[in-house]
Amino acid sequence: MKILVAIKRVIDYAVKIRVKPDKTGVDSSSVKMSMNPFCEIGLEEALRIKESGRASEVVAVSVGPSQCVDTLRTGLAMGADRAIHVEYPGTLYPLSVAKILRALVHIEKPGLLFLGKQAIDDDCNQTGQMLAGLLQWPQGTFASKVVLDQENKVATVDREVDGGLETLCLDLPAVITTDLRLNQPRYATLPNIMKAKSKVIKKFTPQDLNVEIKSDLEVVQVTEPPKRKAGVILSTVDELLDKLKNEARVI
Repeated sequence: MKILVAIKRVIDYAVKIRVKPDKTGVDSSSVKMSMNPFCEIGLEEALRIKESGRASEVVAVSVGPSQCVDTLRTGLAMGADRAIHVEYPGTLYPLSVAKILRALVHIEKPGLLFLGKQAIDDDCNQTGQMLAGLLQWPQGTFASKVVLDQENKVATVDREVDGGLETLCLDLPAVITTDLRLNQPRYATLPNIMKAKSKVIKKFTPQDLNVEIKSDLEVVQVTEPPKRKAGVILSTVDELLDKLKNEARVI
């Protein structure tokens, strides 16, 4: 079974982001970029499945500008067998990405797809669900545990919901989006990082895949969240109750 893993290049989670002066988006110039943490978890799960003998190949896919190659090489260094880059320099929204991934599925014919549940830059949490809908495949989102039964061609997925855990049984092929508690991704070793630099990354464009990129969303404005006010030290319980009642109006 082949596993396809979608990975996204995002601003590193440890970077303090800055909004552009014209409020059209986030300033990504001269900041550290890395693989989306949820995508990293999806890749790690695919690699563990392969190492257990239940998959024959792991293919990493990224859609975006030329710099995505660096993120794909990180995936290769972690253990992915092959990488595919669909190059597009402009802004991409979830539906366009889902259509591109659908086209790649028709080419690669994987038995399982892993995506991060969401990207930490736009927090859309839509691509996996849209892709499953376009493919008409079963989907398990927010996965915290994945168990494959190759004999019966099913995947059992524990997913986190508001009330606790929900267990789904999915017929393969299927789409699974990964949550934080699924696993702890490995670090790429230096020898594997060096080997990844010489590996060939297959390239496509949306035109090669017969996918038309069009914007179905418009970003009106991006602003920073309001700054928190300084805390106040109160001397008595009565003073606290007075502020909760008359200022915060929560009691």
